[in-house]
Amino acid sequence: MVRELWLARHGESVGNVAASRAEAEGLEVIPLELRDADVPLSPTGVEQAEALGRWLHGRLSGIDTVWSSPYLRARQTLDLALGGTGRAVFSDERIRDRELGVLDLLTRTGVQARFPTELARRRHLGKFYHRPPGGESWADVALRLRSFFRDFGDTAGDRALIMAHDAIVMVSLYVLLGLTESALLEFAQQNVVGNASVTHLELVDGRFRLVEFGIVEHLRVVGAPVTLHPGDEDVKPR
Repeated sequence: MVRELWLARHGESVGNVAASRAEAEGLEVIPLELRDADVPLSPTGVEQAEALGRWLHGRLSGIDTVWSSPYLRARQTLDLALGGTGRAVFSDERIRDRELGVLDLLTRTGVQARFPTELARRRHLGKFYHRPPGGESWADVALRLRSFFRDFGDTAGDRALIMAHDAIVMVSLYVLLGLTESALLEFAQQNVVGNASVTHLELVDGRFRLVEFGIVEHLRVVGAPVTLHPGDEDVKPR
């Protein structure tokens, strides 16, 4: 079993920017024609990925395996961070971003206008178990992550880095730390997975413990912007 694990979120994407602007302008739909898997980094995201590369530079020799979501924004972040190291990266669709189904590309205003019954369902079921039609709940994401980590343990080595998405980082904490639903939701309410942030876990006496959450000092050191773009109410900027 892996003894140390770093969970990173991709740099800011053009979807993050478009979603934040659409929310601020009160639009119902985020003006983005790309499918979720093909959303690239923004110029700020590129800068963040390069800053993450500086953080990785002194640590990469001690990391046995590197893993990535197959989505473009995650792969781009790793490509830029790894530079020309030629380091092998393993891709796994089970660490892709959460799917929002019919709520995809809708702002909070859009969900209220077009799917008001889904808001009522979410209030009744709670964020963890609410599954938008055609999409996934956090519980669904937990199921695929349990499958991923079961296989991951056989090949990850002692130390591994996973590049993924905010929902993947949060739900991985639920799975690996053995959190309850209420503990996860309380943590998620108080903490946001920032773009190009790193979360560090280590195995102690057969159980994972959280060492550091959402590290962004590598961005501040080089003056790269710190951006959050949190997901909420099942409407998550890409």
